[in-house]
Amino acid sequence: MHFLSSAVRLAVVSLGLSFAATALASDELQLIEAINQYRSQVQRCAGQVSSELPPLAADPRLVMSAAGAVNLQQTMATAGYPMKNVQAISLGGPRDAAAAMKAIQESFCQIVLDPQFVDVGVSRQDNQWRIVVARPLLSARLGDWQAEGQKMLAELNTERSRPRQCGAQSFAATTPLAWNATLASAAEAQSRSMANNNYFDHKDRDGRTPGDRAELAGYDFQQIGENIAAGQDSVRKVIDGWLASPGHCANLMNPQFKELGAAYATDPKSDAGIYWTVMFGAQ
Repeated sequence: MHFLSSAVRLAVVSLGLSFAATALASDELQLIEAINQYRSQVQRCAGQVSSELPPLAADPRLVMSAAGAVNLQQTMATAGYPMKNVQAISLGGPRDAAAAMKAIQESFCQIVLDPQFVDVGVSRQDNQWRIVVARPLLSARLGDWQAEGQKMLAELNTERSRPRQCGAQSFAATTPLAWNATLASAAEAQSRSMANNNYFDHKDRDGRTPGDRAELAGYDFQQIGENIAAGQDSVRKVIDGWLASPGHCANLMNPQFKELGAAYATDPKSDAGIYWTVMFGAQ
């Protein structure tokens, strides 16, 4: 999720992924794009309203035979995927990705809208489809939140140093961000709140927005922005997910932002296990 606001106007910008599959894109890739577009918007599913969710990352280890029965745990182990949770959807009949997506929305929305899942694999054999979504064990060796926050800063500045296309928006290379301890403290508090209270949202449990939290922390801003992520166990995976999402990408390439604070927090009892927050600001 991303958040963009000014000091006088707070607005959440939808992060919709474009579903403009090229002629060269496989049906499997088209379906992954459709699932991610679906996740990027608020949906009604099984009588509940979902929040905007980050895109699932395509993982070849989750691609398995579309036909016949499979032992998910055994297949994941053979593929070398360190599984925490996994779910598989089997479809029979859809002739293309659009029809498969319609079937998923009608019968399996709870699975693809489950915030714990971060990876996806899709396979097709004639009119048989298998969609596998999974959450891996946290396997990366992370430093403390300050160290990983500084790593986030360095890698984001590398991304900002070259021109980039974020969906329909073109961004020129822009200036590096500076570390801000106040924003970092606010980012750590939000990551910890999401992890300990098992939610994924720009609004905290008290209904405060990123702008509210920055102000309470003592950051006198002209502009504030926030990207959040969950489930990915490394800075690189988080950034790659954001770069694939136009709204997140636009936030991290925004030339008006001058400072940054970033942090992660973990809680093994939470759905996603690990939660990340980056707060962008300009004073």
